[in-house]
Amino acid sequence: MEPIPVKPVSEKHGIVGGYVPARPDWTIEQDWDAYTAAEHVTWQTLYARQVELLPGRACKAYLDGLDALPIDGETIPDFSKLSDALMRRTGWQIVAVPGMVPNDIFFDHLANRRFPAGQFIRKAHELDYLQEPDVFHDVFGHVPMLMNPVMADFMQAYGEGGKRAERLGVLDRLARLYWYTVEFGLVEEEGGVRIFGAGILSSFSETTFALDSPSPNRVGFDLRRVMRTLYRIDEFQESYFVLPSIDSLLDFASTDFAPVYDELASQPDIPASQVLGTDRLFTRGTGSYHQALIA
Repeated sequence: MEPIPVKPVSEKHGIVGGYVPARPDWTIEQDWDAYTAAEHVTWQTLYARQVELLPGRACKAYLDGLDALPIDGETIPDFSKLSDALMRRTGWQIVAVPGMVPNDIFFDHLANRRFPAGQFIRKAHELDYLQEPDVFHDVFGHVPMLMNPVMADFMQAYGEGGKRAERLGVLDRLARLYWYTVEFGLVEEEGGVRIFGAGILSSFSETTFALDSPSPNRVGFDLRRVMRTLYRIDEFQESYFVLPSIDSLLDFASTDFAPVYDELASQPDIPASQVLGTDRLFTRGTGSYHQALIA
């Protein structure tokens, strides 16, 4: 695949496409019966290659959640069945949306334990890269972690915190916490590093890159460091942050971020590739992958 120009960003919850649903909460019907045989085959292809990679790479909470949900390699999952299983375990449900939704809608869904999942699936020629999250990213990547009570509580708290951050004009800071945990987080487990971020778990190539490539930095998680760090939306990450445990997300679920925002207001952003002298490093990356993109 031809490398895509790298673009540093600090926030991603907004709209990519131009379609606006009729409902004010942006939900639509999943309309499961409308999926074509070809779309189910795309799911089968994506599912088969990911489940082969994940043992020994994905964290235990993710694998346990995947095993406990009605998600298999044959057909695109039915959101109503997923919701039934989630509701029994953690009180969450899945609602169908046409793609990424406006920030206020996104936060309101999370704050009320509703996970907005893209209803569509990528085309066969888009297996390795898609700008807007589809049903495979959202369901295969995110939903198994919502079976974990800690992640379930963290996601609800993030929705509530997102509303406050938007009012305070500091959403870019909070969005980085989401990006480097929920989307691209790593965690210490069983004497090694495992994946719990959906953006990695749903990506065939980033699943290996995040753990095996010598290029990225792997840095011990520090809240203020993360909230100052830029990230990329259209390439592999230059740095990944490693939580000490999934349970540590509970600390952020109960954190009063207002003093943190005040503290960081005068501090500059940190480039995604930069290593600080105060970092607890698991791996100092060579940066070779991203250097090759601009060579």
